[in-house]
Amino acid sequence: MRTIATANVNGVRAAAKKGLVDWLANVEADVVLLQEVRADEAQIPADAAAAGGWHWTVAPSLTAKGRAGVAVLTREAPEAVRIGFGSSEFDGSGRYAEVDLPGLTVASLYLPSGEVDTPRQVEKERFMAAFADYLTETGKSAVAGGRELLVCGDWNIAHAEADLKNWKANKKTAGFLPEERDWLTEVYGTRGFVDVVRSLHPGVEGPYSWWSYRGRAFDNDAGWRIDLHVATAGLAAKAMKAWVDRAASHDRRWSDHAPVLVTYDH
Repeated sequence: MRTIATANVNGVRAAAKKGLVDWLANVEADVVLLQEVRADEAQIPADAAAAGGWHWTVAPSLTAKGRAGVAVLTREAPEAVRIGFGSSEFDGSGRYAEVDLPGLTVASLYLPSGEVDTPRQVEKERFMAAFADYLTETGKSAVAGGRELLVCGDWNIAHAEADLKNWKANKKTAGFLPEERDWLTEVYGTRGFVDVVRSLHPGVEGPYSWWSYRGRAFDNDAGWRIDLHVATAGLAAKAMKAWVDRAASHDRRWSDHAPVLVTYDH
């Protein structure tokens, strides 16, 4: 079996002071995908870098220092590492990194959050268009070569009403716009990928993975399910268990996101 975790850490240096180090040292996972690291490799806190004996692959933002950034942590040394997805616009933005492990290519994605009626939303749409094509071709290539592809991370889109608590109030909010949801429907449909957590938790609200720090969103479980495991069909069929490692209380959170873990039959 192989357990894979994904978590937006909301700044690795801040999270390391709040409990991330202990989590990295004790999580029973084979791969951990991190987003919004906001640091280059030299800036990863020493105790975090040493916790758990992980091999770190870090892709910082080169275009906006201290923003974005993703990382892939593996128990075994990767066979290959690739940063970006062949986009001249986005490959330096710290939003995508993938590594090859035996029989699996696994990636960490931090899709732009966007903001309605601003250039940020237009940028998000450009990213989505370019990334969908890459995803399709890479998935086909992986399967043809006897591998599977798994892209985990903060996709910053809630696909359906069951994926956020207050969906009625967010119909015109970035992350739940019709065109964003349609894009995910295409990823899960004609592009042949599977929302692994939803496949294991059909017909239920959540499980949510992000809660605003404002108000009592966490205490009331008024969250969004935007941290996803998106897999080729062969790997998705091997998914056995999926869960959110939700903190016991608001004051024990080290991010506004919680890790999402899936165990796959290896």
